[in-house]
Amino acid sequence: METKNNYEPLLDPKEQRFTLFPIRHQDIWKSYKEQQASFWTAEEIDLSKDRIDWDNKLNKDEKHFIKHILAFFAGSDGIVNMNLLERFTSDVQVLEAQITYTYQAMMESIHSEVYSLLIDTYIDNPAEKDQLFNAIETIPCIKKKADWALKWIKSDERFSKRLIAFAIVEGIFFSGAFCSIYWLKTRGLMNGLCISNEFIARDEGSHCSFACLLYSKILNRIDENEVKQIIKDAVDIEKEFIIESLPCRLIGMNSELMSQYIEFVADRLLNQLGYSKMYKTVNPFDFMDKICMEGKQNFFEQRPSQYRNASIGNKTSNDYTYSEDF
Repeated sequence: METKNNYEPLLDPKEQRFTLFPIRHQDIWKSYKEQQASFWTAEEIDLSKDRIDWDNKLNKDEKHFIKHILAFFAGSDGIVNMNLLERFTSDVQVLEAQITYTYQAMMESIHSEVYSLLIDTYIDNPAEKDQLFNAIETIPCIKKKADWALKWIKSDERFSKRLIAFAIVEGIFFSGAFCSIYWLKTRGLMNGLCISNEFIARDEGSHCSFACLLYSKILNRIDENEVKQIIKDAVDIEKEFIIESLPCRLIGMNSELMSQYIEFVADRLLNQLGYSKMYKTVNPFDFMDKICMEGKQNFFEQRPSQYRNASIGNKTSNDYTYSEDF
């Protein structure tokens, strides 16, 4: 049920302020600090052995789907950044959320750098490399995903609906690609690609969860049937991308299983947003459950000690004695 005048606290100009303390939205600030604790840079990714696997251990079909995945990712982070910097940081007036969005934009730039490095490392042919760097224009199934996201950036729809749309981008459009690279990890291949995938998948999962956190604060929720239609449109586009990227059956990985996984992820996002499941599909990939169980521990095990931000998160705003009542 909508409230009078469609008022949304997140968008209220009265929320605008220039000094951070006292923290007004502790849950948003907590999410920001958790994201900040997982900071990393492209220099942490060692690609020195990946090229050996690429040249000697991957077959033609495996290379085909990795190229498609990297081609999508190479441009997608720029699209996410466009939305963050041109729309969401202007829409939302809550300072804690604005700070989180600007941090996310920085991390998306790091993701973009890494995907460009991966393509540059694996692909020698200049024409093919150029096609992959410009895939949002040159590869139809990738262009369709990009166009869907760009449509929502330009949309006049209310913030709550656009918030869901970009939770879908980071929660569904990225999910199949992340999963397929995790599958490579189970085979002990492409270590640099796999480690970067773990870092980036964790970031994007945090970004999607943050979108769901903000949506939980929306007073005028979108009708469930409308949300499910938006998600169905995105799932159909993602399935088309997967079918094009995985034209041949690989051992333990094919487009049918991946399509099931995308439905599973879509249902999980619906639950995070506070809606009921639509597909009721089970996770077909046991290895994804195992990876989720490994969680944050492996993130820090993989990192050089000088990059571990052990102190981040140890001191919160509560440690400073500032509060709303000070």
